[in-house]
Amino acid sequence: MNNPSINVLGYTGQNSQFVVKTSNTDLRITPSATQYVPQTPNPYEYILAGFAGCINALGHAVAKEFGIVLKSLQVEIKGSMTPEPDVRPGFDKIEITLRPAAAAPLDVLQQWMEEVQFRSPVYDTFVTDTPVRLNLYREYTAVN
Repeated sequence: MNNPSINVLGYTGQNSQFVVKTSNTDLRITPSATQYVPQTPNPYEYILAGFAGCINALGHAVAKEFGIVLKSLQVEIKGSMTPEPDVRPGFDKIEITLRPAAAAPLDVLQQWMEEVQFRSPVYDTFVTDTPVRLNLYREYTAVN
């Protein structure tokens, strides 16, 4: 069985606007959390937005499997960081709050939430040691 591969390609030009091409769209990203570009999320917001999107998609799929009629689902994710040079550069903590609009009993919703957590590849990536390899190529041709 082939493992699915997800690829994105990002580039920046002289205007410092970072553009990421995905299979469906182009994403524009603010260079950092300290710089403001109107209507453009920073990289950390994109990470949390992707996490929320994963939970939303799984939440609806798992609700259907559990027989839960999910009228709507609100996913709020808060991440905190300590932006200091001598401190670990990642999120200090991430808190996720799910607010499902459903008539299901609390114990069923608890099982639903645990199943969503168990199946989330983004959650798994955050909580396990996922190997990351960083490659460097000296030159490339700019994409227009």
